[in-house]
Amino acid sequence: MKVTDTDVIGVKLVEPKVFGDERGFFLETFQQDRYREMLDIDLDFVQDNHSRSSRNVLRGLHFQTSKPQGKLVRVVRGEVFDVVVDIRPESATFGKWVGVHLSESNKNQLWVPPGLAHGFVVISDFADFEYKCTDYYDPKNEGCLIWNDPEVGIQWPVKTPLLSEKDAKGKLFGELFK
Repeated sequence: MKVTDTDVIGVKLVEPKVFGDERGFFLETFQQDRYREMLDIDLDFVQDNHSRSSRNVLRGLHFQTSKPQGKLVRVVRGEVFDVVVDIRPESATFGKWVGVHLSESNKNQLWVPPGLAHGFVVISDFADFEYKCTDYYDPKNEGCLIWNDPEVGIQWPVKTPLLSEKDAKGKLFGELFK
């Protein structure tokens, strides 16, 4: 597998080695020792999640305030534009964002370290999105950065996404630290 650093410290794009022929393909989506070494993480994954969303659905930008989750994300059907925002005040890339296309065809994964805001928008008819988490979801500690914050300036490929009520009420970047 190939691991590439992104413009946000700690966020890494994973391009797995895919073995394919006319019958189909095989790839390893996780192997603890290899991922720990290549992603430079020393965390255990404790929860796996799977969501399905329709075209133009935007989920995020989510984070947990006291028990932050690291996430290893991938798309098994369809395509998304996946976004990570650095909301760690002590980070050299604080306030920066990175976006990547994840799809069933490229089979790439993205490592999102704990403490970052994460979200995605579906750009295919639908998408099945899977992710491994390093901590348990805790609704009492959930936070949401508004998807279209002008200070962050994410360049989403969808102008009018479909949002949940909760995501539509996300906070501005400047409000997260008050």
